[in-house]
This record gives sequence, C-alpha cells and structure tokens, in this order.
Amino acid sequence: MNSTGGEPPRRGSRLITGVVAAGSVGLAVLGLAVAARAIQPAARPSFAATPASPTGAGSAGAVRKPAPRPRQAAAITLAFAGDVHFEGRVSTRLEADPATTLGPVAAVLSRADLAMVNLETAITDGGTPEPKQFYFRAPATAFTALKAAGVDVTTMANNHGADFGRSGLDDTLAAIAASRFPTVGIGRDAARAYAPHYADVRGHRVAVLGASQIRDRTLAAWTAGDASPGIASAYSDRLVAAIRDARERAEVVVVYLHWGVEGRSCPSGEQRALAARLAEAGADAVVGTHAHLLLGGGWLGSTYVGYGLGNFLWWRDGAFSNDTGVLQLTFRGRRVVGATLAPARIDGRGVPVPSTGETAARIRAEFDGLRGCTGLSPTPSG
Repeated sequence: MNSTGGEPPRRGSRLITGVVAAGSVGLAVLGLAVAARAIQPAARPSFAATPASPTGAGSAGAVRKPAPRPRQAAAITLAFAGDVHFEGRVSTRLEADPATTLGPVAAVLSRADLAMVNLETAITDGGTPEPKQFYFRAPATAFTALKAAGVDVTTMANNHGADFGRSGLDDTLAAIAASRFPTVGIGRDAARAYAPHYADVRGHRVAVLGASQIRDRTLAAWTAGDASPGIASAYSDRLVAAIRDARERAEVVVVYLHWGVEGRSCPSGEQRALAARLAEAGADAVVGTHAHLLLGGGWLGSTYVGYGLGNFLWWRDGAFSNDTGVLQLTFRGRRVVGATLAPARIDGRGVPVPSTGETAARIRAEFDGLRGCTGLSPTPSG
C-alpha cells in the first residue's frame, strides 16, 4: 500500500538577467543592457470546456486542442466476512497451526486490497467470565491466524469482546498492542474505541470504524468512556462524530457494525434507522453481522449497506445457517460500484470453504433474494 502523493510542485519564477558592459580608460561608457523575463506559476488542470474566442475563431495558425477528459478513478476491492472466534472445534486448529486455521478461504480474502472480519472473542487466558450464557476467549495467536489468512483489519466492537471482565479486557488491549494488528471498535478509552483505522490502499485513503448495536451485558457494562476501556456503541453520538471527522480525512469511509436479531433474515427497524443515520453522516459503506445468517445488501442512495454477513469461522454446527461468504465491494473513488458475494459453506471443522457449482449458485441467489425485505436498491443513486 502506497501513501497518496501531494499536489504537483508549482513552478517558481525564473529571472534571467544579462548585463553587457564595455569600457576603457579615457573612453565613455558605451552601453548597458538588462533583460528580464519572469515565468508565471503553472495553471492547475481544468476539465472545463475551452471557451470560444470573441470572434468565433482562434488566432491565425492556432490549433484548438480538445479539453482534457477527467481520468477515471482506479478501482479498489474491499472484502468483508462475518463472525470469527476460536472456541470448540476451531480451537484445536488454532493450537495446531495458526497459519492455516482459516483454511482455503484465505485465498479469497488475500485477493482483496483490504479484508476485514469481526473478531468475536476476548484475547486472554485469565479473567472472570461475565454473567452471560456464552463467553469466548482465545490466545493472542488469533491475530497470527487472521494475518496469515489475508485479513488486514478486524473489529472487536461486539457482544463478546469483553467476555472476561476488566482483567480480560486489559489482556485483550495488551495483546492488540503487542501484535500491532489493526483493530477498531475497542480501546482504553472512548477516543481510541471510536477511532478509525486508516489505510492507504493503492493510493486511496480508506477509513474503517467499528461499533456495536447489540443491547446486552457487554454494551451495558463495557461501553468505552472518557477514561474507561471498552467497546464503541452505535447508540453514541461519538460514532457519528467519528464518521464525520473521517469523512474529512479519507476518500473512503466504511463502518462495520455488530447489529441485527439472531436468526432473523430481515433487518430490524433499528438497523435500518442506523444505516440511514450513518449514511447521512458520510459513510460510503455500512456492513455488519450478528444474526448468525446472511442478510440482504444493496444501496441506500449512494451508500452500500450489507445487513448481515453470517457466521464465518465458527465453533459449533447448526447455528441457524452454515451458509456464509466474503462480501467483495468494488470502489471507484468513494462510490461502491459493484458488490458480489463469494459464497462459502462452514464445514464440520468450523471452517468456511469456498463453494462451487450448484451450491455457490444457490447461496448467491438466496443472498440476492434477501434484498427484498431491506428497502435497499440493487443499484446506487444520488
């Protein structure tokens, strides 16, 4: 990934002065000549049409050149997949070899210019479980597994990122810092939890933020505050402020949310209202997961919204659906101009395996059909 370049250097004025003098003893000064010429700074390129001359014709011998056309922005691809953790059947894979834990889907993730998943676990071997039905944790090698699979950034703004209390949260934040793996949606205070991750993607600056909309123990007890650690809440005005700030600093702004209702394949009213609010704040794409199955996606004006990415690397079978995939969004400038799902199925090991043939066609068709209850458009507008 290369940093974006600055503006072209402006050409400065050049002063060329020639002085000719001649003299001899007893003779008068014959002459002195000075010539000066200044070159003005180069004009910035303009894509406006060249104005016609007042007489309707150029000066004699002049050749009128067509106005330059704007160059089309280069396309970049960002990829998003759903919930990942390392409990149960998946834990043995992580212990055996972090580099191959996610299996063959790594090839799909690695093809994208930037890939992102939801890491739904605390990173700790200590702490006390929170008072809830399910609680997940993993060792710091989880970051090794994500990196090896081609994942570039993760969000931990979800209902399991603080499953082992303050001690587990401290361990998680220390592991993030030690691994230097880009992680959003969690931090030692609100300023860090709501902060975007910025990435230069082939000359385009991309900002990625994370937040949770799931009302549960984690959001109630572990929403980050001014001086307290925790996750980013989608109910906080801090999220909207962070998006607006990122809009001023980046070409592309993406928000990854933990949202939706478990087992429900259509977005809730809360989801739809939040998507509209974040789009208005300046998000170019809003994606998310939590429902344990795929939900529909499409455009809300010019903003792409993906309501549900499903489970991805998953600890047990039969959690609503084993259908999953990698959502691939193609951007030109800040606009999403293409969205495709690379379908996959979670196998008996808990691994998402890319699908082919009839299975792939079925998952794609069902995913496209889910748009019907989202209120989203199959094409962008505005």
